[in-house]
Amino acid sequence: MLNPAIGKLINSCDNRYKLVNQIAKKAREISNEAEQKGEIIIEKPVTIAINQMAEKSEK
Repeated sequence: MLNPAIGKLINSCDNRYKLVNQIAKKAREISNEAEQKGEIIIEKPVTIAINQMAEKSEK
């Protein structure tokens, strides 16, 4: 998935500020999990978090 539209992402939240906070929190979780497991993440954690949020909003 390439660059999901903000319109699709905003459906899962009340406002953009809350959306940004949720994405940042998820990105930190992804980063921390990878660090604990010793994995190398090629894609940026924020991008992974955005894509996961977009997948959830489509369902």
